[in-house]
Amino acid sequence: MGSGTSTQHHFAFQNAERAFKAAALIQRWYRRYMARLEMRRRCTWSIFQSIEYAGQQDQVKLHGFFSYLMDHFTPSSHNERDFLTRIFTEERFAQDSKMEKCSDYESIEVPDSYRGPHLSFPLLPDHATALVEAFRLKQQLHARYVLNLLYETKKHLVQLPNINRVSTCYSEEITVCGDLHGQLDDLIFIFYKNGLPSPERSYVFNGDFVDRGKDSVEILMILFAFMLVYPKEFHLNRGNHEDHMVNLRYGFTKEVMNKYKIHGKEILRTLKDVFCWLPLATLIDEKVLILHGGVSDITDLEILDKIERCKIVSIMRYKTRQKSEKQMEEQRKANQKSSAQGPIPWFLPQSRSLPSSPLRLGPYKAHKSSRSSSIPCGGSLDGQELSQQVRSSVELELERCRQQAGLLVTEEKEEPSGSASETDSDTGELRKPTQEEWRQVVDILWSDPMAQEGCKANTIRGGGCYFGPDVTEQLLQKYNLQFLIRSHECKPEGYEFCHNRKVLTIFSASNYYEVGSNRGAYVKLGPALTPHIVQYQANKVTHTLTMRQRISRVEESALRALREKLFAHSSDLLIEFKKHDVDKVGLITLSDWAAVVESVLHLGLPWRMLRPQLVNSSADNMLEYKSWLKNLAKEQLSHENIQSSLLETLYRNRSNLETIFRIIDSDHSGFISLDEFRQTWKLFSSHMNIDVADDCICDLARSIDFNKDGHIDINEFLEAFRLVEKSCPEGDASECPQATNAEDSGCSSPDAR
Repeated sequence: MGSGTSTQHHFAFQNAERAFKAAALIQRWYRRYMARLEMRRRCTWSIFQSIEYAGQQDQVKLHGFFSYLMDHFTPSSHNERDFLTRIFTEERFAQDSKMEKCSDYESIEVPDSYRGPHLSFPLLPDHATALVEAFRLKQQLHARYVLNLLYETKKHLVQLPNINRVSTCYSEEITVCGDLHGQLDDLIFIFYKNGLPSPERSYVFNGDFVDRGKDSVEILMILFAFMLVYPKEFHLNRGNHEDHMVNLRYGFTKEVMNKYKIHGKEILRTLKDVFCWLPLATLIDEKVLILHGGVSDITDLEILDKIERCKIVSIMRYKTRQKSEKQMEEQRKANQKSSAQGPIPWFLPQSRSLPSSPLRLGPYKAHKSSRSSSIPCGGSLDGQELSQQVRSSVELELERCRQQAGLLVTEEKEEPSGSASETDSDTGELRKPTQEEWRQVVDILWSDPMAQEGCKANTIRGGGCYFGPDVTEQLLQKYNLQFLIRSHECKPEGYEFCHNRKVLTIFSASNYYEVGSNRGAYVKLGPALTPHIVQYQANKVTHTLTMRQRISRVEESALRALREKLFAHSSDLLIEFKKHDVDKVGLITLSDWAAVVESVLHLGLPWRMLRPQLVNSSADNMLEYKSWLKNLAKEQLSHENIQSSLLETLYRNRSNLETIFRIIDSDHSGFISLDEFRQTWKLFSSHMNIDVADDCICDLARSIDFNKDGHIDINEFLEAFRLVEKSCPEGDASECPQATNAEDSGCSSPDAR
């Protein structure tokens, strides 16, 4: 009997031991599996974020290019001056008497067939709620109501301070939401989960309501409506995308014109005014500061509170004083002397002495040498200074400008405050606001936190700065604050604490890069000011996917975007690959491949880790780079029936080209008139020191106008974009990376077909 019991215990112990070993094995396998998934997720995230920030750099450089042209081009006639002022400055919309009338919307009739939502003012809570339901059902608000709502919104915003003061004494809690970026589903989900705005439920929306998503108009209408219904409980901060120049690139301008083809121009003009009146920050109980981007080592809330924010129409270009006729004539002569080199393809944000970023300057004073100030470039150079800085390499010149731009702009002494409103006929109109005020606004809209101490230029975005924990602590102590809430950055979980939990990032647009890429989040604050964070996924599809399926789907989208980026730089990659192929055998090592790709794209990605997804397995760790580039081209050509060399140019510059098109199309008609094309081309040819006759420019425009309707639309503009660099030596076309085989038009200007 005893022997049988002992045997049973022995088998029981053996089974238990096996069970423990099996559990440990399963646990080890699961941890490795989850670690691999997490590694793939982080790598995918890096791809999306790097490509996004690279696009922002292009945006800033492009506007820096136009700003440079504006500062160094002297119009030869009043027509040219008016045209340039309308296109490249804040005055992009005709200020005629009809559009200036506040009651212009009253002349717009609402037809009886209209089945969308109706608004009457003053707005009631039911009106705002009905607006949410109508937009959920994909109904569109009539242009009359849009303009009426914008007019009432501006009247309200004008009365608000730059920094809103909010108290938890009057509400049970205050909900803070981050970027929405035109994603209406997220806004509706927030209201569904957290409740509609009410006297007991206050909201603060922290900027970036528009761009990228398809429902930016609807989001603005809902937010503005609730702000008018609950002016003391509903607050809005300005983001870096509440900027009409940024909207040209990221989709909002196009969305408005598509939805309101007749009254779109007037809506955009009114929105430009509304955006510049949005408050800059919100302060809860004098303890929690809410702003869109971040702070810097020069952030001063007292200065921000006194700025005339309506004068900062666009952050992308610092408005300098206007030059007198005498100064413009001197500038014209100086430009002619200094333009000694051949032309540069004008669609690229490159030029001689071109500021690389209008939102970022180098150290500008000795006592602030630790910080690269992040303000738009505005100063102009005289002929001697400009000629000294001309270089044979555009890239070297851009790098030089990154180091010197701060010295070029800040040497001017500010005028005494007593004469700020005066105008001198010799010096021109005094600029407003001051550079110091401009820096303050740029930093709070564009900056990002970093783990390291200090404050430095934000080279990844091209604007604003990176601020460390010491900068945060310094600001908190100075103003007796508990912590900061900011947005501006997409986070995988929808939120992120940093700087010892003194900085909270909130991002409310879920599935921002791709379905399943990230959660959205908002934060609720009660009287104790303890943050309570709520996360969500607004897209129902994500709830049906496993974690592996979700990551695989997002990874596939990220790799597709990365391959497009690689294809767009095929010519540059080929040149660099050949440098590493010393024996001319068409093979390079995989380590050389990773080094070359990073040197060309500058995305800061873990290329060795990404190599298996981008490069087919090869023997002896060698890559046949020409075949690899051909495979990239085949992948893109399978989607586009277009010449490979032209397709590469379009992939690389499509966003820039579309932005340029919308800038030239100053009236947002969707077409470039021959006169607009002629005036713009004269600007570029002057910059490139090419004497082009009007007849030649008109012939060029007519050759682009494929359907011969007298206008150039966006498709014609993109399809015709093949530039030949005339300054290239004959028989050495390889020196021009973007040169293609185009027929000579007979004009001494870049050829386009």
